[in-house]
Amino acid sequence: MTIGVAIIGSGIFVREEHLPAVHACSLLTLKAVYSRSLKSAKALETNVGLYSDDAGSGKTYHDLLLRDDIHAVILALPIMTQPEFIEAALAAGKHVLAEKPIAADIHRAEKLIAYYQSDKVKGGATWAVAENFRFLESFEYGREEIEKLGKILGFRVKMFANVKPGGKWIETPWRKKPEYQGGFLLDGGVHFVAGTRKLLGSDYCTALTAYSTLLQEHLPPVDTVNSVWQTKSGISGTFSVSFGTTLSGGEYTVACEKGSVTIIRDRVIVRQGEESEGKSSEINFADNLHNAGSGVKPEVQAWAEGIEAGKPNPNQSPEQALGDLEILEKMLKSGEANGQPQTLKYQN
Repeated sequence: MTIGVAIIGSGIFVREEHLPAVHACSLLTLKAVYSRSLKSAKALETNVGLYSDDAGSGKTYHDLLLRDDIHAVILALPIMTQPEFIEAALAAGKHVLAEKPIAADIHRAEKLIAYYQSDKVKGGATWAVAENFRFLESFEYGREEIEKLGKILGFRVKMFANVKPGGKWIETPWRKKPEYQGGFLLDGGVHFVAGTRKLLGSDYCTALTAYSTLLQEHLPPVDTVNSVWQTKSGISGTFSVSFGTTLSGGEYTVACEKGSVTIIRDRVIVRQGEESEGKSSEINFADNLHNAGSGVKPEVQAWAEGIEAGKPNPNQSPEQALGDLEILEKMLKSGEANGQPQTLKYQN
């Protein structure tokens, strides 16, 4: 018997990632789709029940949640909208996989976690937060190699892009005029925080300082942040992200006692010894079609396996997602205060 699942949302990411991931997972059977409008739900071209706010009586989101053959939902909705849909699904006893970030800010995230831990949740329903960077094989392999190289000495992360008007992401109305902190830095930048945290492992960030700015007027409120993080062990590293620069590309590098690990897209470069002298090896996960991609298929597979086993995957825990959000929010607050140091409490 498979797990009956409904997809809530019909945007770009659902069409390009979630729908193929559900079809690729033998543990899941798609039963329904909900979107704000019936037109957008139909655009997914699925042969399942369609629900929307304008579909008429008996076809609302809450009607979908009453179906006994739907055991779980995947939520991919605007950041400000998603929390109420999470709570409704949990109250109906449906397992939830909800897109990152966990919420628009720490306060709302804390309220969501408190709700999840309350008796309002029906029938042992579980809540997972989707962060596909934690399921990228390049990051999993990179973390394993870092553990072999001894104590972490430092790190640098840089992710640069130029999001121009007319692009598919910026033209999404709720992204174009964000009602949440950070704009693209929250919506996209939280991925890079999650990737960095995965590589650092137990040496989590305890304090940071940051400077932020708006380089492109169409990317409010800010599109660039440069930050220094301090970790539990006392070492520090840099984290730089911009969605409004003429620079391009990204790189994660972690220096260790016995060498370093660098991730550039699907490539992982492991160096033994000093950067200028040591031997290096490289693996490119894009060379293997099974491994390459966004990480969404293994993410959805892991979620389904967690439901089947009755044990949620720890990489999808709300607490992990709260840790990502806290770093992002504290960088934005430090930037607003011209680099004022911020301490963190949710990283362990």
